[in-house]
Amino acid sequence: MEENDFSREIIGAAVEVQRVLGTGLLESAYCAALAIEFSERNLHFAQEVPISGQYKGKTLGVAYRADFIVEGSVIVEIKAIETTTEVHRAQMLSYLRLTGLKLGLLINFHEFPVSKNVSRLVNRL
Repeated sequence: MEENDFSREIIGAAVEVQRVLGTGLLESAYCAALAIEFSERNLHFAQEVPISGQYKGKTLGVAYRADFIVEGSVIVEIKAIETTTEVHRAQMLSYLRLTGLKLGLLINFHEFPVSKNVSRLVNRL
């Protein structure tokens, strides 16, 4: 599967999580449910993945922790906030640059339907 194929499965998993849980919960609840849903869909994923950064050739240590990396190719960041902003999208682009991955999905469970609250960001490398 390519990143686009995985993104359809990931978004489908998010839709199912919101269908069952609704809106108004903490990010941690959606992350836990999404992990279950990924497993049920046989998607390979890592959760709370530490991503290190560099500055002028020197290691910064852990620059952030990705909520999920799915199938080794898509970063998934979960939010449960009023609305995502350009700052959230800029952060995702930074995460993509740090990892060298091409596709990131920023998913906001606060608003219904979740399928309309997914920002798909692409790292052009």
